[in-house]
Amino acid sequence: MASDFYALLGVKRTASAAEIKKAYRNRARELHPDANPGSPETENQFKEVSRAYEVLSDPEARVRYDQFGEAGIGTNAGGNPFGGGGVGDIFDAFFGGGSPFGGSQRGPSGPPRGQDIETIADITLEESVFGTKTEVKVRSAIRCEDCSGSGAAKGTIATACTECGGSGQVRRVRQSILGQMVTTAACATCGGMGETIASPCPTCRGDGRIVKEASFNVDVPAGVDNGQTLRLSNRGAVGIRGGANGDLYVHIRVAEHATYRREDDDLVTDVVVSIAQAALGTQFTLATLDGDEELVIPAGVQHGREFVLKGRGVPRLVQGGRSRGRGNLRARVSIDVPTKLSDTEKELLRRYAEERGEPIAAADSGIMSRIKSAFS
Repeated sequence: MASDFYALLGVKRTASAAEIKKAYRNRARELHPDANPGSPETENQFKEVSRAYEVLSDPEARVRYDQFGEAGIGTNAGGNPFGGGGVGDIFDAFFGGGSPFGGSQRGPSGPPRGQDIETIADITLEESVFGTKTEVKVRSAIRCEDCSGSGAAKGTIATACTECGGSGQVRRVRQSILGQMVTTAACATCGGMGETIASPCPTCRGDGRIVKEASFNVDVPAGVDNGQTLRLSNRGAVGIRGGANGDLYVHIRVAEHATYRREDDDLVTDVVVSIAQAALGTQFTLATLDGDEELVIPAGVQHGREFVLKGRGVPRLVQGGRSRGRGNLRARVSIDVPTKLSDTEKELLRRYAEERGEPIAAADSGIMSRIKSAFS
């Protein structure tokens, strides 16, 4: 009778991909043949669990399995329950390239990859809206030119490590309560490199790299926001003795603008008008990032009203760094109430209030003085 793949992993049929992955890792550690030597039953269970994970971790295969069971997914060519690459491929994908029980299933992996590095790129709001190309400088490990990254002095070469035979790994057999355990570990003599250097390069001291300031041009896409990070593959530190480069992560920092601020994909600015302009209406030139626009403020406009210029905001970033459409520009009215008035202005406002029948403080009442005293 066919086994239920969800039951094998101990998860519900509604389990997320992360939950399935976590359950598989736990079951794989428990049932792995290295942890259960001489147990055909456990080995078969391990194969079943691995097969269940292979199907449920593939979205398309999972849909077919949910609809038709194992009949909907068929079997792998050659009867390999682990797909094309065997047990090692599964551990490479989910345990960082090696068995969770120590060592690597694939043998030496060559020089280790270099470290990832990060830096900050300062740009203006205009550059974040329209995109730009900027230069960043970082101190990073680069290849040593004197030895071409080999780590060996000129005229010499690295030789295979006699301890591990050039594999970079040593195998150890030990007895435990579970029986005989075979583990692999990096060779201590060569540090897992598989090679030893008799005459190290004097410039890099056998490391194959030196630390130096490097410059990179960064293409900043239109629409990038403050705090977002751009990844430049293979622009990080070079690995030891010719190892691959890590990645460079560029954190974007957008400077504040004197006029505009960003709200999601919109640009917002405050349009300050006087009481008279708000009451009677006005017209003026609004300097947008795309050029000047004539903005008409109608008579009787209220504080906080927004005038929207469609498509004058920030480009909307989509997957792959491309942009699709733009947000809007919102001009928000802010009515400025004067705090200091001349005698003529005060008289005009009193006459205005009398005309509208609005009660105000008498000119000689001293009410403002009393209010100030109460809150002082």
